[in-house]
Amino acid sequence: MKLGKRVIYWVFLSAMVLAQGCGVKYGFTGGSIPEGMKTYTVEFFENTAPIVYPTLSQSFTEALKERIRSQSSLSQVTNDGDAIFEGRITGYAITPAAVEAGTDRAALSRLSITVSVKYTNTIKPEDDFEQPFTRFKDFAGTVTAQEESLIREINQMLTEDIYNRAFANW
Repeated sequence: MKLGKRVIYWVFLSAMVLAQGCGVKYGFTGGSIPEGMKTYTVEFFENTAPIVYPTLSQSFTEALKERIRSQSSLSQVTNDGDAIFEGRITGYAITPAAVEAGTDRAALSRLSITVSVKYTNTIKPEDDFEQPFTRFKDFAGTVTAQEESLIREINQMLTEDIYNRAFANW
């Protein structure tokens, strides 16, 4: 084997050995889960926003559970998981996003949801955080006809942000 190929081989082999021993599992989703983390708990996210949409707490909590279940190998437990997600929905607002020309009517409206999340990592406590996450979707027409689908889309974005912050340190 030529010297150049031998060097490349050893560099590659060394990198593989180091990656195996660094104590972090890497998944196909770009997240990293600390070695030894096996379980997660998602507490119920109560809706304390000034405007309360009746099913938002349940749909958000379930969306977060599903995000972690589908993107990691962690097992869900009711209490005392290695990773614990808790918090509350603090904002739910419908505001004008664009005004129709020549009138004071909204051509586009915006549905925004804010969730305050406390993440506790019992395996690697330095990764704990507590922060708000906000996402929105713009829509035309009245909200009642599309509110459920807008909430579903916003929940997807929020849970992705939370998952990435917890497991990819973004």
